[in-house]
Amino acid sequence: MRALFSVEDKTNIVDLAREMVDMGWEIVSTGGTAETLRRGGASVIDIQTITGYPEMLGGRVKTLHPAVHGALLAQRDNPEHMAQLQSSAIVPIDMVVCNLYNFADTVQQNSAAMDAAIEKIDIGGVTLIRAAAKNFQSVAVVFNPEDYGRVIDELRANGSLSLETRQQFAAAAFAYTAHYDAVIAAYFHSLSKDHFPQQFAVPLQKIEQLRYGENPHQPAAIYRWTSPEPTLAPTVLDADILHGKKLGYNNYIDLDAALQIVSEFAQPAAAIIKHAGPCGAAAAQTIDQAFREALACDPISAFGGIIGLNRVVDMATATAIRESHFDAIIAPDFAEDALNLLERKKNLILVATRKPIGPVTNRSNIETLELRKISGGFLAQQGNMYGLDEMKRNVVTDREPSAEEWISLQFAWLMVKFVKSNAITLAQGNSLVGLGGGQPNRVDSVRIAAQRAGDRSKGAGLASDAYFPFADNIDEAAKVGVTAIIQPGGSIRDAEVIEAANKHHMAMVFTGYRNFRH
Repeated sequence: MRALFSVEDKTNIVDLAREMVDMGWEIVSTGGTAETLRRGGASVIDIQTITGYPEMLGGRVKTLHPAVHGALLAQRDNPEHMAQLQSSAIVPIDMVVCNLYNFADTVQQNSAAMDAAIEKIDIGGVTLIRAAAKNFQSVAVVFNPEDYGRVIDELRANGSLSLETRQQFAAAAFAYTAHYDAVIAAYFHSLSKDHFPQQFAVPLQKIEQLRYGENPHQPAAIYRWTSPEPTLAPTVLDADILHGKKLGYNNYIDLDAALQIVSEFAQPAAAIIKHAGPCGAAAAQTIDQAFREALACDPISAFGGIIGLNRVVDMATATAIRESHFDAIIAPDFAEDALNLLERKKNLILVATRKPIGPVTNRSNIETLELRKISGGFLAQQGNMYGLDEMKRNVVTDREPSAEEWISLQFAWLMVKFVKSNAITLAQGNSLVGLGGGQPNRVDSVRIAAQRAGDRSKGAGLASDAYFPFADNIDEAAKVGVTAIIQPGGSIRDAEVIEAANKHHMAMVFTGYRNFRH
């Protein structure tokens, strides 16, 4: 029996080779892998002994030779194939142990170094893996060091890997090379700014199986998008769980929503999430003040919610949080005394990004791409990265907003894109005081937002994620004391809407872009 070893990740490779040699296997190997095996005491046949050629072109060509691929691809039950091997003095290869150059790490470390990236595009390794996987009925392919133990156990028990195991390994190998190619394709698409290519391969790497999905009867898992560009902003997937149980499907969704909201702010900010949407948000001079003001928006709905904070959690904030019940907190980090206090709540999940949380102006295009499943396929779009800088600030009413109203309008506008359409948000200064969304008509969202705000709607700034189709929305807002409105504009009835705002002595601003969240 003969195996070919050629690995970039050399974890436990010596142990595997020595075990196989002891069981009577011949090991053929390439340059660096062969040196590692020899240093570890394993007997090795150099690849050039098989091919008759030394490695060429600085290592670009090592295994691309009929003596290798004939040995891999020959069907053992095909007399013609086996006769051709014999006439060419080619010994069949029964196993390939191979993994690939780490392309993703190379481009993330230095995305501008195209020459370095190109040299990490594996050719020979991918070809070895695919050849062995294609001929899985006779050849085993092993690329994951975590499978070495299984390989050794099965070889000891049976002398070879079963057909079932070879088929499982082949399926995993094709997925492995497909993922590898998808990362490379994404890198070149990012260079050419081709965000929506004709063929779109999504490079996803499984992190773990989840307990269940949205509901207990739905199986689920979580995958990491292997971005070819450096991830500058903190993510939930890269964060550390400091306390509490493993995250579930719904936890991930809510924590990500909380992280996205507080990432909008340079100043201390807090958001409280319930069912993927905010039920409170605020920015303030200190993080504990921001949290308390966020909680004041809707303390009833906040019960059992997820907290997002963009500053280290200090003792004052931890003390305020302990006064109510929450499921999880995500923040850059936790002060030691605050952590000790919050850990007393057994079921509270504490998540630290270990990175600063705040606005990031140079997010990669890959990182912000959003996919959404529909029947028969997916929709793809770039994430909604528009903020205050893109806002036109076109005052269309007789009265301009006061300085205080501008603050309320800007905060409401930042928040409205995180609420399901039709979305309405009410703000007093840098605090959310009411919201309504997910309604078939916009006037119902205005009423719901006002109901939640109560007396705090008086003097509030109102944001609408899309234009007002009728003036009745303005009349409803006026009834509860709203004094300023911000909206995209663009309705065929804009003139009527503006007239209604003027009638109620409101200020109104058109932003020039919409903030739908379906």
